[in-house]
Amino acid sequence: MLNALHELRAVGSGLTNSSAVSGSSIVSGSAEGAKVTGNPFRDLFTDTGGRVDQLEGQARAAVDGFITGKGVDVHQVMIAAEKASMAFELALAVRNKAVQSYQSVMSMQF
Repeated sequence: MLNALHELRAVGSGLTNSSAVSGSSIVSGSAEGAKVTGNPFRDLFTDTGGRVDQLEGQARAAVDGFITGKGVDVHQVMIAAEKASMAFELALAVRNKAVQSYQSVMSMQF
């Protein structure tokens, strides 16, 4: 979840910094320093969705491990479930804000 926030900041700062834009690629300021090509906005949402799905899978595995008695503690289950819940809520809030921004732009008269 923190990586997603860092990527959001990197993409936002990259879009405001004209020297970061070159052709169809943007160099992000993420911890990995990877070069993002193509559509960074779409890739950001795709990666975030994958991370949310990964956290939900970890929460499911923790619950299954707890139920079957495979040595998973209650606090580990709760932490995994809260991480998945918070990641989903953050992704949903970002999506809602993007939709709201799009609707605001579309309702403008030129």
